[in-house]
Amino acid sequence: MKDAFSDYHPMIILIYFLSVLGFTMFLHHPVCLGIAVLSATVYSICLCGRRGAGFSIRYLLPMAGMILLINPLINHQGLTILGYFPNGNPFTLEAILYGFMAAGILIALIQWFSCWNQIMTTDKLVYLFGRVMPAFSLVISMTLRFVPRYRQHFKKVMDAQRQLGTDQGRTGLYTRIRTGIRVLSGTLTWAIEHAVETGDSMKSRGYGLPGRTAFSLYRWTRRDTIVLAVILLLSGVVIAGILQGRLYWTCFPTIRGADTDLFTISIYISYGILSLLPILLHGREALRWNHSFR
Repeated sequence: MKDAFSDYHPMIILIYFLSVLGFTMFLHHPVCLGIAVLSATVYSICLCGRRGAGFSIRYLLPMAGMILLINPLINHQGLTILGYFPNGNPFTLEAILYGFMAAGILIALIQWFSCWNQIMTTDKLVYLFGRVMPAFSLVISMTLRFVPRYRQHFKKVMDAQRQLGTDQGRTGLYTRIRTGIRVLSGTLTWAIEHAVETGDSMKSRGYGLPGRTAFSLYRWTRRDTIVLAVILLLSGVVIAGILQGRLYWTCFPTIRGADTDLFTISIYISYGILSLLPILLHGREALRWNHSFR
């Protein structure tokens, strides 16, 4: 079944990702980071399937482990000293916790952007920014479109070089480097020429001219209004908690955070619902879909 959240209006998708990305970057509370990492990872796996899970295991977990290992070696702030390195620098608990937070922020951001790439297609970007910033939207859509095509063309050129007898697996290092540079140069030339042709084609069609109309399949509906109200309400609760200092947390010089009360718990719940909103909407549509066949 197709992801339900991707069928909503592009403006809803844009507002949602701006909110969750902004909160992920600026909320350093461990509870909020845990919610962001869990929600982004689950949603990425739902969108990408095994490929998303494999990406998390093969790349994100080793990267997080590297951050956790390197941060105490270069960051010696904190008052809770657990030991000393051979060079005399302290090994602190605060540095370890800060490494966990940095790794969590990085993982959550990468997972959110992977979800963004799956949902926010080039036609949605052109629809959102085509009239306001036509040049910017054209560059973004071309970039997103050329990345997979660039890889396909690079593979084709590499296969052609192998057919000509320049198999990189059976030649020396110098020959492999020279072949790689030749393939990369040809692919870059193709990409630049294709970008120029696309720009000329869009210009000849009147793209970006004042008063130009464009066909679009996207229409604002009642469900978009409801989801927008939910996103704004939940985001407002989280912003209110930030302004009142309920989500304050710091590791240096010692670990300190705001007290937890009922309002703080309601902020956690609001942030959790906001982060899991696409998954909840997809589950709702899946239940309705299964119920319709009974």
